[in-house]
Amino acid sequence: MTIYEIITKKKHNVELSTEEINWVVAGYVSGSIPDYQMSALLMAICFCSLSDRETTDLTMAMARSGDMIKPETGGFNVDKHSTGGVGDKTTLIVAPIVAACGVCVPKMSGRGLGHTGGTIDKLESIPGFKTEISFEKFVENVKKAGLAVAGQTGSLVPADKKIYALRNATATVDSIPLICSSIMSKKLATGADGIVLDVKVGDGAFMKTYEDAEKLADAMVRVGKLAGRKCVAVITDMEKPLGRAVGNSLEVIEAIEALKGNAPDDLLEVSLVLATEMLYVAGKGSTEDCRKMAEEAVSSGKALAKLSEMIQLQGGNPEVINDYTFFAQPKRSKEIFASEDGFVTGISCEKTGLISLKLGAGRETKESDIDFTAGIIFDKTVGDKVSKGERIATLYTSTKCDIDAIAEDFAKVFTYTATENPCPEKIVKKVIKGY
Repeated sequence: MTIYEIITKKKHNVELSTEEINWVVAGYVSGSIPDYQMSALLMAICFCSLSDRETTDLTMAMARSGDMIKPETGGFNVDKHSTGGVGDKTTLIVAPIVAACGVCVPKMSGRGLGHTGGTIDKLESIPGFKTEISFEKFVENVKKAGLAVAGQTGSLVPADKKIYALRNATATVDSIPLICSSIMSKKLATGADGIVLDVKVGDGAFMKTYEDAEKLADAMVRVGKLAGRKCVAVITDMEKPLGRAVGNSLEVIEAIEALKGNAPDDLLEVSLVLATEMLYVAGKGSTEDCRKMAEEAVSSGKALAKLSEMIQLQGGNPEVINDYTFFAQPKRSKEIFASEDGFVTGISCEKTGLISLKLGAGRETKESDIDFTAGIIFDKTVGDKVSKGERIATLYTSTKCDIDAIAEDFAKVFTYTATENPCPEKIVKKVIKGY
C-alpha cells in the first residue's frame, strides 16, 4: 500500500481498512509519511468524514502509538473528560465525590492553553502540590485515596500530539471524527474501564452549536462502545462561565467551597450529574441511587476529606482546605460596576476567558508562565437583578498588565435587559448513554 493510494481512496469517500489506518498512523509517527501527504489525508477526512469503524480504528491506532497504561488499582477505574470551557473546575469536585463513594478515579490531565484553563494548572496553585509523579506513585495514591490527578507523560499518544499540531496548522481541526479520535485516544491509552464525557456547547466552548455538540457526543460514545468501554456523554451549557470564579487558585477555592456545600447552582448541578454518571458506569446502582450517593458524599464531608487526602499524598499543603491565605495572594484588584439598571441577560464566556488570559490566568503559548493569583470573581450572573453602580465582578492579578484598560474591556462582557427572563437555559442539555 502507499499513502498516495490511501489519500485517493478517502478523497473518493471509500472506507479505509483497519490495516491502512494502522499503517498511516505508524508511518506518520515514524516520519516515513511527510506532513504534506498527511495534510492531504486529513483534508480528505474533513470533506468525506469517517465511518464509526474507521473512527474507532483511528482512535485505537493513535492510542497504541505510545504507552498503553492500565492502573491496577484493584477496582473499577472511571475517568472523566471535559471538552473545555471557562470556569470549569468540575474535576476538582467530581473526582473526590466519586472516590468517596468507593470508585477509583485515576486521572491524567493536561495544562491549559489559551483561555481554557487546565486542571493541572489549577492544582499547581496549591502550595507544594506535585502533578509530575511517577506512574508507580500515581497508582499507589489511587489505591490509598481512591483518586489521583497527574500530568500526562510525553510517551502517551504521540500520534495525537503530532497530528493535532498538523491539524491546527492546516485548518482541519473542526472535523468530528478527528476531534473524537484525539479525545478518545488519550482516554483509551490511560486504561479507563468507564469514561464520562462532559461535552461543552456555547459561546465559551469549542462546539458552538447544540447540533455539533450532539454529533461529537454521539461519536465519542459510539467509539467508546466499539472499543469495549462503558461510556456516557453529558452535554452541558457554556454560554456563560461555570460558577462564579475564573482563574487557577480562585477556581480551586470555589471547588473547595462546593465540597463544603456552598456551590453556585450551575456548578453544583453539573458536578452532581457528572459524578452520578461516573458512579452509574461503575455499576453503583440506578441513576437515582447514584445521585443520592453523590449528594451524601458532599453533605457528609467525605468528598472534602478525599480532596484533602489527595492534596497531602501529592505533596500539597492540606491546610488550604480551611485557610485560603495559604494560596499566593494577588497584588492588585479592580472592582467592576454595573453600567445600568436591569437584569443580567448574558455574560460572554469567550470574552471572559480572553480577559482572564490578559490578567495572566492562562497561556498564550506553551512556554508562557501562569499567574496563579489572576482571575475573576463574579458577584452577579445571568438572571440576576442589578442596579447601576452595583458591583458585578472583581478582577485580580499579580502580573504587569494594564488592569484599568482590562477593566474597561471587561465591562462589555455583561449584557442587560429591563425585564426578567422567565425561562433560563438548562445547564445540562442531554445525557447520552453508550450501553
